[in-house]
Amino acid sequence: MLPSTSILPLLSPQVVHRRTSTTANGVAFAVPSAAAHIGGFLSKKPYTAPSWASELSLAPSHNFTLGQFPTPIHKWNLPNLPKDTEVWIKRDDLAGMELSGNKVRKLEFLMADAVAQGADCVITVGGIQSNHCRATAVAAKYVNLDCHMILVTSRLIVDEDPGLVGNLLVERLLGAHIDLVSKEEFTRIGSVALTNLLKKRLLEKGRKPYVIPGGGSNSLGNWGYIEAIREIEQQIQLSGDVQFDDIVVACGSGGTVAGLALGSRLSSLKTKVHGFSVCYGPQYFYDNVQGHIDGLQSGLKSHDIVRIEDAKGLGYAMNTPEELKFVKDIAAATGIVLDPVYSGKSAYGMLKDMSNNPTKWEGRKVLFVHTGGLLGLYDKVDQLSSLAGSWRRMDLEELVAAKQWHL
Repeated sequence: MLPSTSILPLLSPQVVHRRTSTTANGVAFAVPSAAAHIGGFLSKKPYTAPSWASELSLAPSHNFTLGQFPTPIHKWNLPNLPKDTEVWIKRDDLAGMELSGNKVRKLEFLMADAVAQGADCVITVGGIQSNHCRATAVAAKYVNLDCHMILVTSRLIVDEDPGLVGNLLVERLLGAHIDLVSKEEFTRIGSVALTNLLKKRLLEKGRKPYVIPGGGSNSLGNWGYIEAIREIEQQIQLSGDVQFDDIVVACGSGGTVAGLALGSRLSSLKTKVHGFSVCYGPQYFYDNVQGHIDGLQSGLKSHDIVRIEDAKGLGYAMNTPEELKFVKDIAAATGIVLDPVYSGKSAYGMLKDMSNNPTKWEGRKVLFVHTGGLLGLYDKVDQLSSLAGSWRRMDLEELVAAKQWHL
């Protein structure tokens, strides 16, 4: 087996950042990605679906190069794993800085569609610390569109300045237009009605808005993680001898897990996909994934291609002390910083399931997809303060004494 630091061969950096193609006889060769060329990043380019996905409907014709792909895969030396179990990690948190995580893969297709339709602005919706909304604000500016967002917050502070913490800081620096609604209003009115109201108001002002659903999760956005499966296939092909039995990912709006599950079933991977829900229950997401794959006319059933596990705990964006301690402990043990809303809860749920059901995971090679979202940690600083590493004032007494002696 290759060294645990990477499934990529020891190639030059120029090759590591390339996609691969395959000749008729099955030989792989490196092809520079669009981002590798000067002027290629942030460019619009034609898109060709993987051969195994060519029968799906709504295949996009173009996408933008917004992320740094392929993202690395490396061994993740987690503690207390079942016997002979290996966990590897797909670092989609390294797809960029302001525009990072799983959202960028979806936005590459959604922004291309917005521009193709002649939009001059986009509308989206999410929680007050939504990673998707922050990523959408960045991507919109990259392609010269304005961004309008509806952010959901507590009714106790919905009339107050939301501040500059975490994702909000980036969004407000970019000049995103923010409308606040309370959780109660969001539940009563619904995402679709709220975005339609904002769309109507923008149309009345002569604007040309394009609506992006929460999480970027719709049939078009799903292609981001269908394409990610092709990327994983190519990385495995380059490595030569690494195969994965399972893929684990956080499940928040359903698009990421739907794309991974559908792509895995149709491609050569055939891995078992586990979605750890960070909001709502498993049945909600089985229905949600079914809607996504029906939109692509896959003819498959969600229960056959994905297993949904409940990892929501106290609820969306709410953490128990144990979950936050887990995030801190994993960072200290492995150097991987997880976000508290998505990857933290899904990794916590995965290891809890491995502890409770070790025979289910024994001897398996698991690929965990880190979906980013580190800016969300800033919203948890009060809860994390007692867990963070210690500090002290440096003791200079010896140095001061030595200096006085020399005098």
